[in-house]
Amino acid sequence: MISFLRRSNSRDPQHSSAAPLLTLNTFFDEHYYPHAKATKRLAYHDWSVYNTHMREKLGRYSLDELTNPVLDVWVRQQILREYKRSTINKHIHLMNRMLNLARHWGHLTGYSQYQQNIKKLTVGDYTQRFLSDDEINSLLKACRASSNQFLYLFVQLLLLTGARKGEARNMRWQDVDIAKRVWTVPRSKNGRSRRIILSSSALEVLDATRTQADRLDLPTKPDCYVFTNPYTRTAYHSFYASWFTARDKAGLTGVRIHDLRHTYASMLINKGVSLYEVQTLLGHSSLQMTQRYAHLEPNLLHQRTEIVSDAISSMSI
Repeated sequence: MISFLRRSNSRDPQHSSAAPLLTLNTFFDEHYYPHAKATKRLAYHDWSVYNTHMREKLGRYSLDELTNPVLDVWVRQQILREYKRSTINKHIHLMNRMLNLARHWGHLTGYSQYQQNIKKLTVGDYTQRFLSDDEINSLLKACRASSNQFLYLFVQLLLLTGARKGEARNMRWQDVDIAKRVWTVPRSKNGRSRRIILSSSALEVLDATRTQADRLDLPTKPDCYVFTNPYTRTAYHSFYASWFTARDKAGLTGVRIHDLRHTYASMLINKGVSLYEVQTLLGHSSLQMTQRYAHLEPNLLHQRTEIVSDAISSMSI
């Protein structure tokens, strides 16, 4: 019985009050990041954010020293550097997650009113950019003139499908069912697979992409990438360099590749496609994500109100 009490009263030296608490750098390197790599699909994003925005500024603090006054200064410094509030919120999210896991794993014990989760900044309305028909023409013309052998085809496919750039970059020939006109994304942003319906124009782009790959002597076997980098002979890491050049040449400075997805959605809405259908085509997990496009259909809503108006007007009074 005595030996049992001694064991129950003894504490892990790591959690002993006499032992120093982990620094944030040590916690991230030895605990958080190994866990993130095992449980998150894109753990390297956390690695990049931490090394760029936390390691030097906060890494030497012990976990119990990361109080709200310290972290509020860290947030304020980012605001003064004119970081976007949405970007700062991503940094705040990572910090909150690390501290919550530190508590969950017993590296931070006890309650402190000065060590609460950081409140995220208000960001206002969600900003969206939609390309007009003239802008699309200018962009495609600039992409066609690009030295990148696949940029024009890549941008066309995004405009015709509303796919995310990462989905298109990692697309393999085996993911495309030409007969059924369906492109299956094995793992989308939400971690699940999704199907993208291919129009006849999208199929023509894929056919042109295969022709281009053959011309460049690139492999087009089922397990090969659709957009294969001619130099690395694997998937493109990104199209950013050639995209920025073409975008600026078209006079569209500030337009992001992701805005092609917004443009696809806006064109559907403006043609009378329902939000539910747009949700399905974009692969949104909830209708709430698609609601951002609701303001694009005022003309359609006006037409719908006329249904009731006509019905009431036809009634005799």
